[in-house]
Amino acid sequence: MILIADGGSTKADWIALDTQKEEVFRVRTLGLNPAVVAREELNNRIVNMFQLINIKEEVTEIHFYGAGCGTAQPAKILQEVLKSIFVNATIHIAEDMLAAVYAATGKTPALVCILGTGSNSCYFDGAQLQMKTPSLGYILMDEASGNYFGKLLLREYFYDKMPKVMAARFREEFNLDADVIKENLYRMPNPNMYLASFAKFMFEFKEEKYIKKIIKRGFQEFFKYRILPYEKDAQTPLYFIGSIAFYFRDILEKVAVKNGHVITDVIQRPIDNLLAYHKKEVTFRN
Repeated sequence: MILIADGGSTKADWIALDTQKEEVFRVRTLGLNPAVVAREELNNRIVNMFQLINIKEEVTEIHFYGAGCGTAQPAKILQEVLKSIFVNATIHIAEDMLAAVYAATGKTPALVCILGTGSNSCYFDGAQLQMKTPSLGYILMDEASGNYFGKLLLREYFYDKMPKVMAARFREEFNLDADVIKENLYRMPNPNMYLASFAKFMFEFKEEKYIKKIIKRGFQEFFKYRILPYEKDAQTPLYFIGSIAFYFRDILEKVAVKNGHVITDVIQRPIDNLLAYHKKEVTFRN
């Protein structure tokens, strides 16, 4: 049995294949970002999914692409957690950016970006990822991501900058007690995912001028710091992965044109494209 996983901070999509590369099942666990989730919780989120545990001894190979796996120490933690569960498996761990590349462009050179709970970008030259700067996560970076917009909405609300009608709806939908917010941000696991949960509010009001202005500002920051430094022209294919890009594609396309680029495609969930890539390009061991 072979497992392919696309693991974000909010969720992780898993597909199980037999040795003939035929799909057996697919499941979704909570996010498995080893940079922000403790080792014990990573383990629990896997073992609590009975479909995965039922085949743990049958799994011979795992290809896991995940948020937080772009640096050595977090990737090592996840490797050890997976190996302790799937004891007979060879485990390959790579950052989610590589999954985005495989899902979007395969082996063709392109700019590839992620706009989900977190954000990131790279230029893929057809063989290697080129990244201008490492991602330092939700506190310092992650422009135009779910947690970026969630943080911005909270500030706008508490500084009384949000339109009154919208602020009233914001109060109805979320627990805005200051102690609750600080508890989730500074004491609970996954503060990035908590912040991103507020971003869903934007989907309900996506036609409002106030929300469009916020989205446009965030996308412009992303282009400034995450796309323009690659100094590629409009002929370079440009792909986006993730729900933020997917649901606000119309604004994203306008910001792209303003910055001299044209979006080739936006993919909400990369797992199916990632599966197709593996079936075509990857040789699994028997």
